[in-house]
Amino acid sequence: MTELHSADHIAALDRLQSVRQRIADVIRGQSDVIDLMLTVLLARGHGLLEGVPGTAKTLSVRVMAMLLSSRFKRVQFTPDLMPSDILGTTIFTPGTNEFHLHHGPIFTDLLLADEINRSPAKTQAALLEAMAERHATIDGVRHLLSPIFTVFATQNPVEFEGTYPLPEAQQDRFLMKIRVGYPPVDAEQEILKAVHEGRAPDQVNTDSVTPLLDVDGVIGLQHTVDQVRVDPAILDYILRIVCSTRSHESIQLGGGPRASIAVLTSAKAWALVQGRDFVTPDDVLRVLNPVLEHRIMLTADAEISGTDKTAVLSELVSRQEIPR
Repeated sequence: MTELHSADHIAALDRLQSVRQRIADVIRGQSDVIDLMLTVLLARGHGLLEGVPGTAKTLSVRVMAMLLSSRFKRVQFTPDLMPSDILGTTIFTPGTNEFHLHHGPIFTDLLLADEINRSPAKTQAALLEAMAERHATIDGVRHLLSPIFTVFATQNPVEFEGTYPLPEAQQDRFLMKIRVGYPPVDAEQEILKAVHEGRAPDQVNTDSVTPLLDVDGVIGLQHTVDQVRVDPAILDYILRIVCSTRSHESIQLGGGPRASIAVLTSAKAWALVQGRDFVTPDDVLRVLNPVLEHRIMLTADAEISGTDKTAVLSELVSRQEIPR
């Protein structure tokens, strides 16, 4: 196993910290969201971003793609969007009597699926299959996607008319559900000042963003996540928390083995993003809600009584002994 402290790894980790800082310089007041998005990428997962419009979700993914020297595409999900609009289709060329594949936007590195809950289940399923398998099947032919193919899907938490909410089984394909809130007042003041000075906050000049990593560098960091150390007591801590969701009186559907794996890989990637090569209990607690909230389902009685998932998970954690 390659040592984490080799010169190449140290250089890559330094560039990762530079990526964090550069995105934070552009996206003011969302540093925690940025760290979670980088965690999703390094853990080889996909992220579901939930937040009101105007909180820089699209810009965050686009700037990340620039800094990672990777391809970026955005798809606006609408009720009439078809699977072929995402995957692509084969087109017959009369001159050569051959079929040629016209690639859809899914053939990219970072894909922003904007307002994913505005498209019907058939279109959602086409994307989610590609997310799970990292390949697209078009007219019976399997096409491999980018080795770092990552989907960041957005949905609006307040609009329900004309939407097709993702079922729990489909939400489970997302490693994390990241809540994107309003920036702090001081960060918003900086945004207003920038607009007043003539700098549009939702536009970034590609010439001003210098790539700090490339696709191979991202793949290297993903392999580095595999080498992050986890004490057996931490593994037991993760398992105890996830298993407790299966027997809690307020939870109808608890987290399965995939949830346990997701907490583990997310905690390892989060630790690396924070610049460490080992996982602490705090790392587990930080990724717990983004990983588990969309994977558990409360009972009808709990919903009626106004109980929310955050409170239930907090109670579950309070019952567990924290490893030393």
